[in-house]
Amino acid sequence: MLVSWNWLQQYVDLDVTVAEFSDRLTMSGLNLEEFHAVDDDWCIDFEVTSNRSDCLGHLGIAREAAVLYQKPLKVPAASVQAGATETGAVTSVSIECPDLCSQYHARVIRGIKVGPSPAWLVNRLKTVGIPSINNLVDITNYVLMECGQPLHAFDLQKLQGKKIVVRRARPNEKLQAIDHKEYALSPEMCVIADGNHPVAIAGIMGGAETEISTATTDVLIEAALFSPLSIRNTSRKLKLRSDSSYRFERALDPQGPEWASRRCCELILELAGGELLNAPIFVGTLPPAHGEPVKLRFAQLRRVLGIEVPADEATRILEALGLKTLEREANSSATFSIPTNRRDLTREIDLIEEVIRIYGYDKIPADAMVPLCASKKRFQDRVSDRVRETLIAAGFYEAMTVSLVSETERKLFIPRGELPPLTIEHSDFPEFSRLRQTLIPSLLGSRRENERHGQFHAQLFEIARVYLSADKTIPEKQAEPRVVSCVSGRAFHELKGVVEQLALRVNPGASVVVRPWDHPQFVPGRGAEVLLNGSLWGCLGELDRLVTDQLGLRDAVTVCELDLAILESHANLVPTFQELPTHQAAIRDLNFVLDEPVEWSAVEQIARQAGGPLLETVSFGGQYRGKQIPEGKKSYVVTLTYRADRTLTSDEIETAQQAVIVACTSQLSATLRT
Repeated sequence: MLVSWNWLQQYVDLDVTVAEFSDRLTMSGLNLEEFHAVDDDWCIDFEVTSNRSDCLGHLGIAREAAVLYQKPLKVPAASVQAGATETGAVTSVSIECPDLCSQYHARVIRGIKVGPSPAWLVNRLKTVGIPSINNLVDITNYVLMECGQPLHAFDLQKLQGKKIVVRRARPNEKLQAIDHKEYALSPEMCVIADGNHPVAIAGIMGGAETEISTATTDVLIEAALFSPLSIRNTSRKLKLRSDSSYRFERALDPQGPEWASRRCCELILELAGGELLNAPIFVGTLPPAHGEPVKLRFAQLRRVLGIEVPADEATRILEALGLKTLEREANSSATFSIPTNRRDLTREIDLIEEVIRIYGYDKIPADAMVPLCASKKRFQDRVSDRVRETLIAAGFYEAMTVSLVSETERKLFIPRGELPPLTIEHSDFPEFSRLRQTLIPSLLGSRRENERHGQFHAQLFEIARVYLSADKTIPEKQAEPRVVSCVSGRAFHELKGVVEQLALRVNPGASVVVRPWDHPQFVPGRGAEVLLNGSLWGCLGELDRLVTDQLGLRDAVTVCELDLAILESHANLVPTFQELPTHQAAIRDLNFVLDEPVEWSAVEQIARQAGGPLLETVSFGGQYRGKQIPEGKKSYVVTLTYRADRTLTSDEIETAQQAVIVACTSQLSATLRT
């Protein structure tokens, strides 16, 4: 926000230097960017955060100064004298899209004389970087910089049908703006139209066809309120930004347009003459002058800040900022109504912040006793930390990638099938307009960059959200699930081991099962779905060269993507203590010949069920295909570990072994290979 020092003095008398003033406002929340001399004036540049739209005009800055220095604030009366003719007799206003435009004020002045602006007006605009055009245009810019409410002046005679229609743009409509560039409009954009076609891009820029010229005699002054999101989207899509769009994007005071309209007409009558028509047109809704009340308990000031702020002083500060005291209980508490220009104040802590930034942060000593309570990590964060620790210990590096991908990247890997992508308007990088549905393509891009810099074995993981649906009826865990994804040059079985270790680190009793999955982007026979305790957890596999070749990756890449919500639901971060075994285990191998389609997981499951209570573990001992094995068959070595709280006898072990053999031969048609 650029501020003219001389201009500011019109609203509040300040007997300090520019440097002192800038430092004081910086300490109260409006950070100074820089200040420099402009002729006999100073231009001060303050950084205004997006929640403080009330400070996007000189009056807002002056209000801050008046409170800080306890000076009276002088706000122009904006009083106007109107003639007998009513505005509705010469024009009309209608709003066809109330969701994009909540209110529209129209005033008409006839018989004006367009010409050069007086020196004081030219100089004030020059200080804040706005060139002088003519008295009409300069006045609208002046009021914009005075109160932060954008305005627009139309040449009434150039409006077809002498009417204003606020509506959505129609397909294939175009507009030549006052910057003399043509813009293609789309139906989601809000426009100001006359009886035939658009004459302005609402809240952003007016059209050249109805702009003010030296021949203009009758003007229609627009003061309106537009949807911040609509203005932002339109501005980004058209790559068109203005002082007006900057302010409308930040949710302006709904009480502001009416005052700004009167103030603009007051200055036009003073500098350009003419007659103001009576009964200005207003269409839309005007909210109450104050929002929901907020209660402040004065004891909270000391508890939060660590210093005593007198209740009377806190009340004075808040009232000076525009809040009204609805009721007060001595030095206990007070309830304040919030003005519409400070909609950022919704909670008690907001009022405490307002009090201390005006009272002075410098009054809080370094050793102030502020009671602090150590924060506690959420269960979700504790699980994520365990995941990070495990993967880093396994040799992976954590990556952080952006949530937007191109359509080409999105199609690199589609583990959940062809879901309709969520698309956003991103005018700076239009090719990256898809919200990612998996982390794998982004991590593959990071691996490719590592390869280009000579790091050929980068193993990367990321924990982040993916975006599957914008349907509000779908739970967040399904619409925007948090996942952990890995890319690695390791073999399939090695990455499978990492996944199993990950599950065991979060729950020592977890059971991880992989089952074949013929996904077209995996190498045939090297893709799998991963189940955690019977629940579908994610996928694991080696990417086909058709995928990796698109990125120019040198080596084969194995990937996995796992749902963190599933992991959290099965997590046991503080497992129950179990004593270490005191007796030796008995380990036996069985070598089964099975049909080729039989999976290891089926063998493992049947062996576990048949082995009885003495069976501790079932592990994969290897597989074999060769001359000794008939065609269409394969051999699995099953390693069985038996243990009890005593020494097992040979008969007990043999009984359990026979139970496993019988189960596998009967259920899987296996034969025991000797």
